[in-house]
This record gives sequence, structure tokens and C-alpha cells, in this order.
Amino acid sequence: MGVIKRGAALMLAPLLLSAALAGPSRADEAPPVKLGYSKCAHCTPLSLTPRYATGVKIDAISFNTGNDVLTALLSKSIDVAQVTYLHYATALDKGFAIVGISGQINGGSQILIGNSLPVAAGDWAGLKNLIEEYKKQGKPFRVAASRGNAQDLHMRGAFAAHGIDVNKDVRFINIPNPSDHVQALRRGEVELICSVDPFATQIREVKAAKFFAFPYDQAAGKLTNLIVTRPDVIASNRRGVLETVRAIVKVNDLMAADQPLFIDTIQKVTGLDKTIAAGAVQNLYPDYKMYRASAAAIAAMMRQLKYINGDVTAAVEKNLDYSFLEEVTGKPKTELGY
Repeated sequence: MGVIKRGAALMLAPLLLSAALAGPSRADEAPPVKLGYSKCAHCTPLSLTPRYATGVKIDAISFNTGNDVLTALLSKSIDVAQVTYLHYATALDKGFAIVGISGQINGGSQILIGNSLPVAAGDWAGLKNLIEEYKKQGKPFRVAASRGNAQDLHMRGAFAAHGIDVNKDVRFINIPNPSDHVQALRRGEVELICSVDPFATQIREVKAAKFFAFPYDQAAGKLTNLIVTRPDVIASNRRGVLETVRAIVKVNDLMAADQPLFIDTIQKVTGLDKTIAAGAVQNLYPDYKMYRASAAAIAAMMRQLKYINGDVTAAVEKNLDYSFLEEVTGKPKTELGY
């Protein structure tokens, strides 16, 4: 009997050693996290988070637009979402419980204007004169964006800074899916559009429109993406949220250090040409910090532009939870945008 026991122990020893070398078991992992992101250039790196996650299994799910991602989060179809600061303020304005947990990548906005229009890049006075000329002729000057996305707010803020009222001086056209922007320009359905990369760079590459401006001279600046979740997700799976933020920070650092990988990721997720992906990267700024004062300024600008009804500046500041970034980076929130 002793021989049998010793034989069994010898047989089990290699298995136990393998288990030890394999690291934490599935039982040690946090519950899985569903992470939603949209198909914009600065959002695509989130497709890499499952590869770089430790201690949690991340299911990264792509959506056509940021609005779709927010809807999925609020309907509890996903646990963590990449949205914009605009989505964040809008959700709070509508009374939804939503918490910011990390920045991600900013920039990615371009204002493009019809090739035949006699306005040079950066000539805001020329643009205003052209809009006035359209008014005299009884024609609407049509401007477009994907309503609810950062580019819509960037455009409205930049217009306001240069004395153009989107609600009075021009006709706004909503084109929900950014991938449809290029065809709207080709069909002559709009005179100007504020699009998101890589689609903005695609429009320029195929010569569907010409570059007018980067719309960053407004309260939002370059701020674009924000990672958010719901309080119930934090309560039920805090470690899963923490490890998701850790994976996002890892991927962000990778994108900042390895531009070819960034280009390759954009190309794989969007299916667009490598030249377009390479052009888009020049207008993208990896940054996992959450900028509290700027977020409040965005909320104030949104109310001023009648984008939201209430004053949510206090809620915007209060609902930014820096604890995950603090633990992942080892930095205090005062160094993380607070």
C-alpha cells in the first residue's frame, strides 16, 4: 500500500510543478470584463487590451460609434466603455450613474471643407464671409458631424470661438457613422464636415475634401477619449476594473513608444489603407490622465452651446475616480490630471 501511495505521489509531482509555474489559476482571476470601444483611430488600441491584461479576462468589443458604446454600457451589455468627455457629461445630464476611471488617447479631430470652396486652410474670416454669401443667396451652408461625438463639440466650440453660431448661421447635418462622411462630401450633401481619424485622413487622401483646421482652440482642447464604467460594476468587480485600467495604461504606453504598432492596429481594426493609418497617427496623443478642470470646462461649454440642459460641472468633477490610476501608476491624483 505504501508503494502505491509513493508511486501516486511521484506521478502527481510533475503536474503540481506545472500548475505552480503556470501562475495564478482561473479561480484567482477577477470576473471577466466586457470592454466596448468605437472604430476610431484612437480607440482601436483597446483591441489589444485582452493580450496585455493580467488577473482578468477582457472581452474587447468594437462598435460603430461612441453613442453605441455608451448605450451598451447604460443597458448593462458591457462593463467598461471608451466614450468621450462629451458622452460622459451628456450621460450625467440625463441622470445616469457613470464614473470616469481613466483617460486614453486624445486628438483625432479635423475640420474639412469642400474642394471647390474658395477658403484657404485656417482662414476663419474667409469662412465667415462665405457663410454670409450663402445667406445672401438664400442657400444654407451645411456643416456636418456625428452628433454626440467629440468632433461635434470640437467643431461647435471652434465655430463659437470665431463668431459662428451653429444654431443660427449654418445648417447642421447629423451623419451618425463617421465612415459615411466621405460619401456625404462626394455627393455634395455638405459644404464642411468635422470628422474623426482615420476617416478624416481618408477624406483628405481620396481628395473628397481639403483640410481647413484642427478644431482645438476651444475649451475641450484636444481632449477626446475617456474610459468609464458604472458604480455597480465597481461594487461587484473592483479588481476586474483595476486590471482593465492596468491593461489600458500598458497599451497606451505601447502606442506612445511604438508608432508602427499603432499604425498596424488602426489598419487591422478599420480595414483602411496603411497610408491613411499612418497619417491619422500624427493627430493622436496617448494620455491616460483625466483632466478634471478641462472636463468641467467642457461641461460648461456644452451647456452654453445648448448641448445639455443642466449644470453638471460639479458631477463631472465628482464622478472622476482616480483611485484605479493611482494604484496602477503609483502616482497621486495631483499628477494624473486632478
